[in-house]
Amino acid sequence: MDFDVIVIGAGPGGYHAAIRAGQLGLKTAIVEREKVGGVCLNVGCIPTKAMLHAAEVMMETKHAGEFGLNFAETTLDIAKLNGWKDGIVNRLTGGVSGLLKANKVTVLSGQASFVDEHTVEVDGQRHTASHFIIATGSEPAKLPGVEVDQEVIVDSTGALVMPDPVPARMLCIGGGVIGFEFAQVYNNLGSEVKIIEFMPNVIPGADADAVAEFTKIMKKQGISIETQTKANRAERKADGVHVEIEDVKSGEKRTEVFDRVLVAIGRRPRTDGLNADKAGVAVTDRGFIPADKQQRTNVPHIFSIGDVAGNPMLAHKAMKEGLVAAEVIAGKPSEQDAVAIPGVVYTNPELAWVGLTEAEAVDKGYKIKKGVFPMAASGRAMTLQQTGGFIKMIVEEDTDLVLGVHIVGPRASDLLGEAGLALEMAATASDIALTIHAHPTLGEGVLEAAEAVHKQAIHIVNR
Repeated sequence: MDFDVIVIGAGPGGYHAAIRAGQLGLKTAIVEREKVGGVCLNVGCIPTKAMLHAAEVMMETKHAGEFGLNFAETTLDIAKLNGWKDGIVNRLTGGVSGLLKANKVTVLSGQASFVDEHTVEVDGQRHTASHFIIATGSEPAKLPGVEVDQEVIVDSTGALVMPDPVPARMLCIGGGVIGFEFAQVYNNLGSEVKIIEFMPNVIPGADADAVAEFTKIMKKQGISIETQTKANRAERKADGVHVEIEDVKSGEKRTEVFDRVLVAIGRRPRTDGLNADKAGVAVTDRGFIPADKQQRTNVPHIFSIGDVAGNPMLAHKAMKEGLVAAEVIAGKPSEQDAVAIPGVVYTNPELAWVGLTEAEAVDKGYKIKKGVFPMAASGRAMTLQQTGGFIKMIVEEDTDLVLGVHIVGPRASDLLGEAGLALEMAATASDIALTIHAHPTLGEGVLEAAEAVHKQAIHIVNR
């Protein structure tokens, strides 16, 4: 064989797998048809967070006068913003390339297609391996009747290129993470933004109380949100994009005009051109390649990780699975056994959660207690001028075990690490409450939420 393992796809899951395989002494190659770093580094997680930061700073300057900082009129240099964002991406992808080289991973550029269960062809060259890791990721789902042109009707990739001038009216089709993140970017930079969602609720998977608080804050910031609403068709005309919008419950239809439309209705696994069937690998009707806890597909020496392996489609889930696959190939006793996988909407404020929602805990038969600490009672949140939101902790009543933590507030994603560790270590609310947290910090809110479970929080009235 040419290699011990060939990884197909150099996104977060793929490059984690390749680097770990290299660390473990396996002769490794990684195939990438576009750019090292995949969707996440190039047109996903990283550039969107850069734009969200710029938008957050813009919003903060508008409110700085409340505490005595008065700026001259804030201006937006769109070319510079786009260039700064791209510079961050280039530094990170360059860093990943360097790490692959340092770990003696061979990079093969092109489209990988299986010839048989031990051979792939990459741009006319055949390469053999004892093992394969499929990490081909996902791509934006398409919406019939709304054709993406990456100019005025865009998906998440096209939305990253901010037009000049900023669109006056923006429609986000889809009330998930991507829809809300771009909605806030465009809203803070000057667009009038509307989000429409087909389902009764936005942000599927998040706790209902947290979503209600989150959407209340988003609406207060000026973002319009309509649920049980769909877009039937979109047509470009001289005065903008004419979108037919339908109320799902009543069937009532109307047409609205927007300067830019984002289609963010989800993602689908990317397996085109892979020819997985030639290797005997099972692919579902929806295009996923299922894997077990060791990331093995139905063909034992071929592994599947990340978005293509199934939901949730999250970079950090892919990273963990990539490490597991590499370690299993190297003969180590490894498997994907995470208690919970965190979710985050990186807006301002953020919405972040890990573990069971209140509804899920009840459905599973748990007798629960909960503690809620409002950000309005946090001294640190006050100094940041970000007092909207709360920290909610769900606990099993009999054992005091933490079942889930849901946060709406500033830097919620950073606070979530403690909650995730608590779940993995089977910590109780009392364990968290007895841990001294630095003062003044946002993290104290997690402590107070744990105390609130037992009606012992200091900075709120315990009811």
